[in-house]
Amino acid sequence: MVLQIAALGLFAALFGVATLRNIHLRIAMLPAACGVGIWLAGMPLAEVLAGFPIDIVILLAGVTYFFGIAHVNGTIDGLIGAVLARVGDRAVVLPFVFFALTALVSAMGSPLAGLVTAPIGMPLAKRFGIDPMLMAVAIATGLSAGAFAPTSLFGIVTYGTAEQAGIGLDPLTPFVVAIAANLLLFAVIFVAFGGLALRGAGAKDAVAHARVVFTARQWLTIGCMLGLVVVIVATSALGLNPNIGVLCFAFGAVLMLMDPAAGRAAISRIDWSTVLLVAGIITFVGVLEQMGAVKLLGDAAEALSNPFLTALAICFVGALVSAFASTTGILAALVPLAVPLVAGGELAGWALISALGICASLVDISPFSTVGATLTATASEDDRPRITSLLLRLGMSLVVLGPVVLVTLLVWPAS
Repeated sequence: MVLQIAALGLFAALFGVATLRNIHLRIAMLPAACGVGIWLAGMPLAEVLAGFPIDIVILLAGVTYFFGIAHVNGTIDGLIGAVLARVGDRAVVLPFVFFALTALVSAMGSPLAGLVTAPIGMPLAKRFGIDPMLMAVAIATGLSAGAFAPTSLFGIVTYGTAEQAGIGLDPLTPFVVAIAANLLLFAVIFVAFGGLALRGAGAKDAVAHARVVFTARQWLTIGCMLGLVVVIVATSALGLNPNIGVLCFAFGAVLMLMDPAAGRAAISRIDWSTVLLVAGIITFVGVLEQMGAVKLLGDAAEALSNPFLTALAICFVGALVSAFASTTGILAALVPLAVPLVAGGELAGWALISALGICASLVDISPFSTVGATLTATASEDDRPRITSLLLRLGMSLVVLGPVVLVTLLVWPAS
């Protein structure tokens, strides 16, 4: 037991040191996993590295490469401009438009890419007389919703880690739950911060968006994006398990043949830092599982005697730590902890994993996170103190409310 506790302590210490010292956890995690595996677990190096998640690496690399081409060739910016051109002068529509736009961009590989809408949306809120808090939440919830798409980072990490841990999870399930949860939060904020009063309101000055004309290469990119979605949905509906990473590389290869320059430029957009982070954490968790540390945590959780309290505790820890640390890292680290509960048949795996993922994502609206900080920075200078205060209060409230609501509405009925 001493060795297992020591390994768990080192695992937690890595997160703490990385946060306090602002170092790259992604660099430290893999060698730490190898060190713990060799010296504490007595595992050969080859056995430690056997837990390296090749499938997830292919997923992350393929998705970020494919949508990297769409960013490089201007397709993403063109789609945003086309949507804004159709909105015109209707203030009440704008928060919904930015929710949908951010969700769409966030679903294209990297959730943080959805933040490209913030420098557009926050100033437009000021011009249209929309409460900047409402626009900030529209963007943040859209980003969280899109992030759980089967083609985006949080979705990939959630169902990929669940599959690695032996929990069956349809890739579309966390996405659907994330959309519902984030729409609920957005609707509450829309009513609370004056959204209903925007009916009939328009801009304070003229706003014109030029008509967007797509090039042939951009139309091809849009066609490939639609084709990717159709293939994923169709194969999932047929009960198959599509390899989304390979599909993205396939569609990316088509685009690369048509536009070699964009294909070369998109190589730099492969999110290797996230690949290293997720791969290192999953490898470390594999070592913890091999030496019985994860089972030790499972036994401790079962000691609570109430599986719903255990689910609540796991979701609370995920939300609290994610408010200050990497959401991706927390998902990869905590999903395996649900294995004992799911294996015992006490809780539905899809419900618990979905609740855990969304609890960890919702709190990203806190100004301590990249999402919250970006929203604050893109607001007007006189609005920033108020936005910072409101986002902080909302983020900390969601640390508690997120687990309570999701476990009550999702985990409990499904079990």
